[in-house]
Amino acid sequence: MTADTRSNGYDPTQPEFRRDPVTGDWIILASGRSQRPEQMNMKKARRVRVPLKDSPFAAMPVLDGASVVYYRNKKKNDWSLQIIPNKYPLVKHVGACTDITSYGPYQHATGVGSHDLVLTRSYYKNFPMLESRDALDVFRAFQERYWQLAEDPCLRYFFALHNWGPKAGASIYHPHYQILALPIIPRGVYRSLSGSQKYYERHGKFVHSEIIAWEQSQKERVIFENKGAIAFAPYASRFPFELKVFPKKRLPYFEDTPKDDMKYFVEILQKTLAALTKNAGDPDYNFYVHTAPMHNREVYSHYHWHVEILPHMKVEGSVEIGTGIDINIVHPGDAAALLRGDKR
Repeated sequence: MTADTRSNGYDPTQPEFRRDPVTGDWIILASGRSQRPEQMNMKKARRVRVPLKDSPFAAMPVLDGASVVYYRNKKKNDWSLQIIPNKYPLVKHVGACTDITSYGPYQHATGVGSHDLVLTRSYYKNFPMLESRDALDVFRAFQERYWQLAEDPCLRYFFALHNWGPKAGASIYHPHYQILALPIIPRGVYRSLSGSQKYYERHGKFVHSEIIAWEQSQKERVIFENKGAIAFAPYASRFPFELKVFPKKRLPYFEDTPKDDMKYFVEILQKTLAALTKNAGDPDYNFYVHTAPMHNREVYSHYHWHVEILPHMKVEGSVEIGTGIDINIVHPGDAAALLRGDKR
């Protein structure tokens, strides 16, 4: 046992948040996750579809712990989507709120939170391949689970995500999604919220609305749009084929999005990911929802929720890691043109 564990009462079976005193970034110390399959395997394998019989989810019944369930035929217990607790959670609900305390120059807190899996029935269809109704159900389930978790006063941030492929952190092939509910506002989200607020204070305008209007006027980086949503490659893309998808209606909270607006949004997200698969070599990718925090809702009226898509198409070197400056070797305009299928 180290001096660190003796001094702050750290329990290795319980996840813990720790904060870097220089950067202000939070990390989660969760040594119990070393028991997770493939967690300690550092080899990066190609995405391979394993036999259907080996999928842990395809023939699974509705679990007793499921918080949200959608059925094809409820009488036959034929489910199409269910949200269940993650078997290897990054954070755990322990019936008490976290308490951020100091330890010398550091801060730490109990890893309180919720970590769910969102399972779709189809083994062969990832998000862009789902029927439009089933894809909409994924985001409808995100919203439904949000309102359940919002009743917990211990939680501050809701984070819905999808990892597709081993380079993106997916440990099994069966398409699935995850929901994290956290007692802190993550650093990356805080930067986005802070930047949005500062822009409004300086200019009296909503920064994301300004970006969308500019991209529409320039057209170069827009990939697809419809009546209610738009996808584009950001002007200052951090990675090759980094993409963002916004509802056109400015809504700080994705959970407040009306069904028709969400339908437009999901249509564009599916179309964009399908183009990424078809025209950019089927890369592994992550997508995740950036929305405003769960409480003090009136504070974030300047924000605009969206989804960010990050394909894994490059290896970071010392410059990126050491300086925090990302290097992108693909022009965002070229990325957008390729995904649109333009002949250039």
